This record gives sequence, C-alpha cells and structure tokens, in this order.
Amino acid sequence: MAKKGKFKRRMKNIGPGAIVAAAIVGPGTVTTASNVGAQFGYALIWALIFSVMATMFLQEMVTRLGVITRKDLSTILREQFSHPVLKWLTICLIISAIVIGSAAYEAGNIVGGALGLAALTRLSTEIVAIIIGLMAGILLWIGKYQIIERVFIVLILTMTLSFVITAIVIQPELSAIITKGLVPKVSTGNILFVISLIGTTIVPYTLFLQSSVVQERFKGEEELNDSRFDVVTTITICGIISVAIIITAAAAFPLGTEIQNPSVMADQLKPLLGSWAKYVFGIGIFAAGISSAMTAPLASAYATAGALGWERDLRSTKFRLVWIGVLLVGTIFASLGYDPIQLIVFAQYANGLILPFIVLFLLIAMNNRETLSNHVNALWVNIEGLLILLITVTLSLISFGIF
Repeated sequence: MAKKGKFKRRMKNIGPGAIVAAAIVGPGTVTTASNVGAQFGYALIWALIFSVMATMFLQEMVTRLGVITRKDLSTILREQFSHPVLKWLTICLIISAIVIGSAAYEAGNIVGGALGLAALTRLSTEIVAIIIGLMAGILLWIGKYQIIERVFIVLILTMTLSFVITAIVIQPELSAIITKGLVPKVSTGNILFVISLIGTTIVPYTLFLQSSVVQERFKGEEELNDSRFDVVTTITICGIISVAIIITAAAAFPLGTEIQNPSVMADQLKPLLGSWAKYVFGIGIFAAGISSAMTAPLASAYATAGALGWERDLRSTKFRLVWIGVLLVGTIFASLGYDPIQLIVFAQYANGLILPFIVLFLLIAMNNRETLSNHVNALWVNIEGLLILLITVTLSLISFGIF
C-alpha cells in the first residue's frame, strides 16, 4: 500500500517535465521524425532512443541542480566566472543562443501549430498563426505557474493520444521494428538524419527551462526523488511520441520519400485510417506547435532572468517583456508567411556553439560538493556526461563544416 501511495503521489507531482517534453516535441521534431520514418523506415529508431537517453541524463542533472541549489542554469553559468569580461561574454552567449534562437524558431513553432489547426478548419495558416500567438500570450500573461503547468500536461497527453493511437491502429510489424530499428547503423546516407534526431531532442533552451520550472514544483531535497520520477516519466513519453511518429511515417510513405510539411501525413494516412486521420494527426500537430510556441518564450525569459540576476517572477515587467518580444517576433513572421532563415541559421550556429559549453559547465557544477554536498554526480554519471559532451562537440564541429 505504501508503494502504491508513493506512486500515486509522484504521478500527481508530474508537471515540470511535461513542460520540457512538450517543448521538445515541437513541429521540428514532428517534421524530423516524419522524414526519418519516410526515408529510412525503422532503421534510425536506435538513434532516437539514444538521444532520448542522453536528454534524460542531462535533464536529471539540471533537475538535481535546481532542486538542491535553488538556482537555475543561467545563474550557475554566470557565477562560474569572477572576471567581469568573462561573465559578460557568458551572458551574451546565453542571450544569443537562447533568446535570439528562440525568437528565430518561434515562427516555425507557430506555423507548425497553424498547419495542424488549419487542417481542421477552413481558416488560412496566416490567420491561425495570429490566433495561436494570442492564445500563447494570454496563457503566459496570466503568470500563474500551476495553470501553465496543467495546460502543458493536457498538450502532452493530447500528443500522446494522437500520435501513439495512430501508430497502434496501423498495426506495425513489431519484429521488423526490433530487427531493423534497434541495431545501430551509420552511413554517409543517414548521418545527417542521425544528427538531426539528436539535435532536435537535446535542445539547449530546455536545460535552462527545466532548471527553472523544477523549482516552482519541488521545494527541496526531500522531493528530489519525485522530481527525478517526473523527468524520467515525461522524457520517456517524449521518446514514445517520437517513435510513434517514425513508425507512422514508415507505414504511410514509400522508403526514400522526403517530407517538407508534416501535415501531408494526414492525407497519406487516409487509405489506412479513413477520414478521421486528418483530425487525429491535425490535433497532434497543433498541440506540438502551440506547446513549443509557449515554451520558447518562457525559456527565454527564465534564461535572461538568471543570466542578468533578475528575480524569477512570471508576473514581473522585465520577465514579461522578454517573452512578449520572442512571441511577437514569431507571430509576426508566421502571420506574414516569412521564413526567417537567416535568423534560424544564426540560432543553429549559436546553439551548436553553446551546447558543449553548457554540458561542460554543467558537469563541473554537478561535481561541486560545496553546493551539492552528497548529491554530486556518481562516477558512471560523469562517464555518461563525458560521452554526451564528446558527441555535442562533434555535432558542433559538423555544424560548422569542420567534419
């Protein structure tokens, strides 16, 4: 009975992880996973599983950091340097990668959600983009964490039901998934897609977001295990959703098909699922879009507050100005049908540059006994962290064309 009660309590405490999972499974993830399934079938499921495990390790570390130290990742990074020049360089790097990066990706988030809702209505994507921007703005303006958290739980459940039920209904061959999807194979033909899967799952701004929102729900060391349960459960769900999208795309398209717009999957699935395919998949894409449209501005505000030493208050003027700016940029670009490709390229470079530094400083911070006491990393966690660091450095070099 005690174990049952503990499990029930932990399920009730799920929340911060759902916000991060909803941030990860955005339109970019849906598009990438759809392309992977359409072009390679089940062959790259192993890469997705690896990226989910890596994300879980990193998110557990920032969760532990937030719960024990009561500081977010931006604050920890800022405090690493005493020299004012190095401190301001760090602040500028955080703002460039997280805030400007989120603003660049926000247009894609809103357009992605608009494509899903437009598939269910007769409205144009430009009009729907404005509606989504307003919806996200209203929810964030309320400034009550509990309400925001519940909205994200509903969105992540909606995506789970939409994509997972679709994958189950098409009845994939389980033996083929195991034999073809769980055996790692890397070639010149699929390496970019392997990188894309890892890059769309290990997202820098979600580390800043998790280290902040976890403090809203979990108040101290006694709730550390509950916070870990939250992370493991929600990131696992995130992986299940992405695998379901790959499986669905593998069944819907001939191998080698390139997908530019994930909403076309609804039309392709009609022979398999009937007329309701449009509604189920459209709802899933809409949920993915609006969730990311809310998390990118929220993460930007949290990261900026930590980097500049502001109070972490969802209703403060400075906090609101940051997320309003990010949301406004994304909504304007999306409603005009403009693809901010140059901003996105800059954001990709900035994120590629900052991720290895974040992982490195995170590992340093997680071995500081003065702040974490007996909650420092175990040896095996450090080994896993160094492996992830090596991979992020390699990805950065590839993104800069060095490899």
